[in-house]
Amino acid sequence: MSSYIHIGKLVATHGLKGELIIKHSLGKKTDFKNAEAIFIEKIKHEQLPYFHEQSFVKNDEETIIKLEGINSKEAASVLLQKKVWLTKTDFEKLVSKTAPVNLIDFIVYDNKEKLGIVESVIEQPQQVLLQITIKNKEVLIPVNESTLKKIDRKKKEVHVNLPDGLLKIYLE
Repeated sequence: MSSYIHIGKLVATHGLKGELIIKHSLGKKTDFKNAEAIFIEKIKHEQLPYFHEQSFVKNDEETIIKLEGINSKEAASVLLQKKVWLTKTDFEKLVSKTAPVNLIDFIVYDNKEKLGIVESVIEQPQQVLLQITIKNKEVLIPVNESTLKKIDRKKKEVHVNLPDGLLKIYLE
């Protein structure tokens, strides 16, 4: 598992002085002031650190942030649609305990059978997908009203009841 956790992306510029809007999945209003740095994936699988200069919380999912060294709308626009990551330590400080992304590193069980460890979380309007690896293959586990049995935060476990044949689709 990487020491970085993907938390969102840069979705828009704001103003003329290089501010950016981060759309994040931390589940609460976050200003990133207490983060050592945010990491931006300018090139796939390469996270480069950027340091917080100032920020303004827009809502539970968006923060307007000014990063050191980004001083114009043009410089900021180069970073648009880039993924944003935090170190695991900063992630744990900033994430809401109830945010779906907080399920990373939890163990997924289907009717008491251990399936794997949550590597990433994909949030969609109707459900959350937990990405795990089984037999070297990526598997997406849907978490919604019909599949979720319980989440045990103390044991770091997600218990689901998957539809018959779902795992076969991924593993065959």
